[in-house]
Amino acid sequence: MTVSYRMLKGYADTCFVEKKSRFITYAQPVYSEEDALQFLGSIRKKHYDATHNCYAYILGESMTIQRSSDDGEPSGTAGVPILEVLKKENLTNSIIVVTRYFGGIMLGAGGLIRAYTEGASNGVKVAGTVRVQPFAAYHLKMDYSYLSKLQYEMPKKNYIIESIEYLENVTMKVLIASEFEDAFIKDIAQWTNGGILAESLGEQMLKVDEETCRL
Repeated sequence: MTVSYRMLKGYADTCFVEKKSRFITYAQPVYSEEDALQFLGSIRKKHYDATHNCYAYILGESMTIQRSSDDGEPSGTAGVPILEVLKKENLTNSIIVVTRYFGGIMLGAGGLIRAYTEGASNGVKVAGTVRVQPFAAYHLKMDYSYLSKLQYEMPKKNYIIESIEYLENVTMKVLIASEFEDAFIKDIAQWTNGGILAESLGEQMLKVDEETCRL
């Protein structure tokens, strides 16, 4: 069975000031190292005059690729804290860049770790998260007499009616979280007294918003 995973929902930028140093966070979903490096390059170009552009990213369904950089900050005070936020949140296919403009006051190692952790956490919060998980897709072809029953019952089980086509018969495409596939087959048989054949269309990986629980 395909493994589900979490990732950033979308692009975000946010900033805060700590002891006159300005920290600007950029967060973005990415799907390859090329994507990640391109995004990083755009931030470096935008903030060519920044003191530091520190970053971390994780890629792969099993989080197999993990990269980070302190970009001149003391070793382990910037890139690693950003990476740890991604790991703590169990996020993959995501990059966070925290840009710093030095304000003249030294923060010390502990202060830097806290600042970069805060910056990364703020980025995750603003960007939001989604869970990418497998859904089983089914095609249903039925007589119109079954339609209202299915439209009433399916939402109660969180079965998603993706589309309906009204022709001589009704055709419906339904999405079901893969772990409930067997239950869906049984429900269809029960609701229609075996009058509908559910044709499998295979499995799809879809994003579910973790705040709204919707696709």
